[in-house]
Amino acid sequence: MSSVQYLAAEGPQPLGVPIGELIISIIAFAVLVFVLAKYVWPMFEKAYAARTEAIEGGIKKAEQAQNEAKAALEQYNQQLAGAREEAAKIREDARAQAQAIKDDMLASAKAEADRIAAAGQAQLESQRAQIVAELRGDLGRTSVDLASKVVGESLEDDALKRRTVERFLADLEH
Repeated sequence: MSSVQYLAAEGPQPLGVPIGELIISIIAFAVLVFVLAKYVWPMFEKAYAARTEAIEGGIKKAEQAQNEAKAALEQYNQQLAGAREEAAKIREDARAQAQAIKDDMLASAKAEADRIAAAGQAQLESQRAQIVAELRGDLGRTSVDLASKVVGESLEDDALKRRTVERFLADLEH
């Protein structure tokens, strides 16, 4: 048979491909789809699921880390505010202590000044009394000498001398 007769015997081909090749191709395609569906696509699905899970887990971890960072920032801000309050309290306490020390020092200085003034006053009184006693003695001798000269008699008697000086000083004080 010639090739023209062979083609004519089988009839016209609608796809232009012999039927035997078409059946083998369909069977090969079905085997390929079966192998892909059985072994390859599950591995792709696992990889896809693992990647999706990793991405979602990463997002959750990022959100969790962000929440933890916010909480840490809030805690830090609270600690900072507490530290500022404590620093203000320490400064205020230091000012109060400084004022108390200043007041104590001023009180001590005033007390010391008063003590020194009192000691000076007592010393002045002592010196005044000593000077008055010396002046009385000098004035008494001088007045006895003058009185002896005026009266013309001797005032050597101590009791008489003392009475005369006392009377003279009493007259001077009035």
